[in-house]
Amino acid sequence: MGNQTSAIDQTWFHVVRVRTNSPAYKASIEPFFDFITSAKPLGIKGDFPDKPLEEIVQEHKNTPIKLTIWSSKRQSYRDVEIIPSIEWNTDGSLLGLTLRACDANKAINSALDNVWHILEVIEGSPAESAGLVPYGDWVIGWPGGVLRQENDFYDLVEMHTDKPLRLYVYSFDFDTLREVVLVPNKQWGGEGLLGCGVGFGLLHQIPIRDGN
Repeated sequence: MGNQTSAIDQTWFHVVRVRTNSPAYKASIEPFFDFITSAKPLGIKGDFPDKPLEEIVQEHKNTPIKLTIWSSKRQSYRDVEIIPSIEWNTDGSLLGLTLRACDANKAINSALDNVWHILEVIEGSPAESAGLVPYGDWVIGWPGGVLRQENDFYDLVEMHTDKPLRLYVYSFDFDTLREVVLVPNKQWGGEGLLGCGVGFGLLHQIPIRDGN
């Protein structure tokens, strides 16, 4: 997987999900915002031969490895020490991560593009009932997969009319990611299925946080 300088020409791994109490969870790896750029055994200095991430993890069960991670939220790299282990679960997962391979250059340039900014929230609406915070919350995804284009979110809402919809929501004010459940419907007494304004595009991206 190479080092930081060569990884930009390679494949990164987007962290889609982090399971509670897993090695990744304890290492404070963040879903959506974090990308694994390289991995090597702890204590190795200099270059390490390119190997698939899965192979490195499998070869170092119960042994510390170092993951280099790029954070789209802070636009910076950090090194994370993690010990692959199956002791925390029963299904054989060593890290507790769900990953999606992606192009490194696209990750750098557009990682925060596909987010939906919650604007005004109408009283009594499904959005208010779900606890969405006006201007402070961003929808970044859902458990069913990655939302890649602007209309993906609106299509998802339509498909869940009168059905519970789980969304991953990021709070900039508290720097936290949470799951909310809302039920889009037309019976709540106002316009729209959600009862909130939604912004998308350059003016509605998540602000980059200070690296500290």
